Amino acid sequence: MKKIVSVISVFFILFCSFVPQSVCASAYTDVYSPEDFSDFHQEDLTLYASSAVLIDADSGRILYGKSADTPMANASTTKILTCILAIEEGSPDDMVTVSDYACSMPQVKLGFSSGDSFYLKDLLYSLMLESHNDTAVAIAEHIAGSVEEFAEMMNQKAEELGCRNSHFVTPNGLDGEDDGGDHHTTAYDLSLIMSYCIQNEEFLDITRTASAQISTVDGTKQFSLNNHNSLLEMMDGAISGKTGFTGKAGYCYVGACQSQSTEHVYVFALLACGWPNNRDYKWSDSRMLIQYADDNYSDQVLLTDGITMEIPCDGAVLVQNGHIFYPETLEAVSSDTVITALVSNRDEISIQYDLPACLTAPVEAGTAVGKEKVYLNHVLYAEREVLVTESADLYDFPWCFQWVVRVFYI
Repeated sequence: MKKIVSVISVFFILFCSFVPQSVCASAYTDVYSPEDFSDFHQEDLTLYASSAVLIDADSGRILYGKSADTPMANASTTKILTCILAIEEGSPDDMVTVSDYACSMPQVKLGFSSGDSFYLKDLLYSLMLESHNDTAVAIAEHIAGSVEEFAEMMNQKAEELGCRNSHFVTPNGLDGEDDGGDHHTTAYDLSLIMSYCIQNEEFLDITRTASAQISTVDGTKQFSLNNHNSLLEMMDGAISGKTGFTGKAGYCYVGACQSQSTEHVYVFALLACGWPNNRDYKWSDSRMLIQYADDNYSDQVLLTDGITMEIPCDGAVLVQNGHIFYPETLEAVSSDTVITALVSNRDEISIQYDLPACLTAPVEAGTAVGKEKVYLNHVLYAEREVLVTESADLYDFPWCFQWVVRVFYI
């Protein structure tokens, strides 16, 4: 009986005498704030295009923009969205039968007749190499049943890809309007669509093809097709692209090119890039954008090894070599994932920490408790998890009881 009383007395003394005081009265502050770099200022490239954007396809970050979020008509650059939807929703061996409505489209057109049948894969070459407007409608009707239903698919896909200022009405980019407004997109939205498209090998195979021969399924009609994307021959590293023109949109272009110096893939879009007789402006603008990226951006490592930090913790207790400790902080470290980026000497880089003001025991080693975030020009670029490196028990009645039992009976 005396032994039991003794154990209880020891337990009571331990619990009352060594309860750690709260260390979490104030919020945890950032542990690392690098000195600001010079402010980022976009220089005027004197582009012909009224709207333009250049992005790094690997990360999605904008490298250059000129009215990049301004909604505008975009003509046949629309067909990259039509093409990727047809690839994803159809099969290359699908047989597409042409309707009267498809045959009624204006030039540029393949010139088939109502009732003609083609394999879908062949029509995709007609769509992307020669930019045939009748082909776009035939594909849309095959995939969705009608142009209107296909437009709904286009808008849904665009929204999924992050497009926020686009509305598609026609599968070929001809002017159109419905209850949602007129047919339009932005240079930035168009670049998001192209960045997605070039991840598809079938899309790349079609758009890289210099020429093709197609025919109706029965072989009674043959057609020769040539790729009108001259940038494939003009510029080393050109991967894919699509031209466009209407009287409203002017000359337009969306393309992708791998840099010969950084090996990054750049995606760019040009809207309202001249009207007749200035069809070559889009090529000079394209070259200027790629040259701008090569001259001003290089790969830099932003984060390498994980950074160690201390985070306040309430109610923690540790036992090491038989001794009891009540740590006021626990060690944590950010993951060692290497973060790199295309960076110019005018970019502002900052690192911020999203961490709890205080941890509450118990805490297990390896638990993610926050984020280490990298910002480029005040925009979140990448983040790494912050993990606790040591475990701690909660100092409470059950823990004290178990510890006393171990001391006296084990």
